[in-house]
Amino acid sequence: MIDRYRQAFLDEAEELLAELELGLLELEQSPADMELVGRVFRAMHTIKGSSAMFGYDAIAALGHEVEAVLELVRSNRLAVTTPLVGTILLARDQIKAMLAGTAGGCDGITDGGRVIVASLRELVSSSASPAVAERASLPGSSPVYGECGEITCLIRFRPHPDLFLRGINPLQILNELRGLGPCRVVAHTDEVPLLEELDPELCYLRWDVELVTARGLDAVQDAFIFVDQEREVEIEVLADANDISPDEEVGSSPGAIEQHNGEKSISSIRVEAAKLDHLVNLVGELVTVQARISQTAAVRNDTELLALAEDLERLTGGLRDNALNIRMLPIGGTFNRFRRIVHDLGMELGKEVVLETWGAETELDKTVIERLTDPLVHIVRNSIDHGIETPQLRLAAGKPRQGAIHLSAQHSGGSVIIAIRDDGAGMDREALRARGVERGLIPAGAELPDRDLMNLIFAPGFTTSELVTNVSGRGVGMDVVKRAMDSLRGSVSVTSLPGDGTTITLTIPLTLAIIESLLVRVGPDCFVLPLSLVEECVELTSADRAKAHGRHLVRVRDSIVPYIPLRERFGARGEAPEIEQVVITEVDGKRVGLVVDHVIGEHQTVIKSIGRMFRNVAGVSGATILGNGTVALILDVQQLVQDEVLAA
Repeated sequence: MIDRYRQAFLDEAEELLAELELGLLELEQSPADMELVGRVFRAMHTIKGSSAMFGYDAIAALGHEVEAVLELVRSNRLAVTTPLVGTILLARDQIKAMLAGTAGGCDGITDGGRVIVASLRELVSSSASPAVAERASLPGSSPVYGECGEITCLIRFRPHPDLFLRGINPLQILNELRGLGPCRVVAHTDEVPLLEELDPELCYLRWDVELVTARGLDAVQDAFIFVDQEREVEIEVLADANDISPDEEVGSSPGAIEQHNGEKSISSIRVEAAKLDHLVNLVGELVTVQARISQTAAVRNDTELLALAEDLERLTGGLRDNALNIRMLPIGGTFNRFRRIVHDLGMELGKEVVLETWGAETELDKTVIERLTDPLVHIVRNSIDHGIETPQLRLAAGKPRQGAIHLSAQHSGGSVIIAIRDDGAGMDREALRARGVERGLIPAGAELPDRDLMNLIFAPGFTTSELVTNVSGRGVGMDVVKRAMDSLRGSVSVTSLPGDGTTITLTIPLTLAIIESLLVRVGPDCFVLPLSLVEECVELTSADRAKAHGRHLVRVRDSIVPYIPLRERFGARGEAPEIEQVVITEVDGKRVGLVVDHVIGEHQTVIKSIGRMFRNVAGVSGATILGNGTVALILDVQQLVQDEVLAA
């Protein structure tokens, strides 16, 4: 049980560290926002308290020092500066490293932590008031909080009996109160049952505390951050400490908190990702079985069986949608990670850059989000390095000295469109052309459409940087983005205006588990095409073939569209039908047709991975099981088109 609570603490600590980082980066942009200051303080206070509760004493000690400095900021005795934010960010990184290693449980602050504490005290001594600065400069001095006027509090702490089950140690809370100033604690034991009736997992005690502190009411309330303050704590501030008679029993006054025996309703629970994956896999199997039952019912033409199959299809559809929705996460959490990257890389390159986001509430399958992080990192880093100019160049060009990276996300049918836009100098087309010729990617003197010229950046090893640095010049980055989008069955495109910046657009499916698709037949075999790539279907007759004079081209209204004959591509057996079907798709902004024998119709496809023997088969990305029990291959349209272009 302890291990389970400790894992819950580690999961929560990771979220709090992310919240702390985000709050600090926003605070750097808005240093006068006291709501942000309180948000940062609460995150650090919670990390400190939870760490102490689970034996991570070194983390608690470092957190205590950082919390002391944040208290100065919260009480307007220390200004928020870029060096202060940077040092607290280092403390946050140190805590994260300590949680990942074994140093978090040692008795004192680690060497890395001591360096950070020294930096914090130096910042306090150089920026705070003389009295505070003098105390901060004393060797081995305790954290500096400053004076804000003494108050006397009567605190009635009536925890719910499940206090221990929630992983809360009341002694930690009482010790924190003792650290705020002189206090008197009275424990009430009248509700403790007889030994044979006592449950060791329940808390039967309640406490009254008389506290005199110069730290203010906020510090008192922060001590109870882990409990329900509305139901379990009552804090009464007295005007003067002398208002209490020495003979008066603490806690005897009316107004004590009513004991709540009712259970609080739980609005959310934490579930392991592996359990969600297993649930979606089971739902996928159920969808496959349901399709087989529906087909069997249709073949037998049994009215009662058809009615049952329809009910099963309706229930399975609802279960499928709910299971997939559970795995959906807002992309805002991923967007927020890039604030630190933008902050640190901008400082490293001597550029002033701010990150702006839109559509953070847009939801994606957690698996898609996980596989999307690395490509986004490459794009954001390239945007800062190659796109955003230095403050001097921006001012000379009539721009604000601070550049901007815009991250946006929005739903579009069964896909999500993510755009990464910078307001930098834009791409140098002549530099792109010259490097393309040098690398042998395009012939000298070739006139390429602007889209094709932009797409050169996705070629393996392509770079326009002459210098090799920690950030760029090695030709690794944008080709990684292209491969990642292909693996996600998505697409990537780029547009750029000289002097006005560059936009890279990613189009990706909502989920990789179950997709809407188009089922087609070529010879005796069935194939599946992602419906998000399909524009329309047209007929291809022998007369159409004759008009093309042996070329794989078909006229679709007023345009000519090239096509790939899948019968030839996969060596299908038997004769082709007199009238074939051309499925028109769009890949990387270009329309390409896929010729099939028959279009069967839309299909709910449960994606199955294929065996190692077939994993390297070009043009195939997976498989699915049809209602009749046969296997249909899922076509990788991007790969098919790419192979056709290379062959030409």
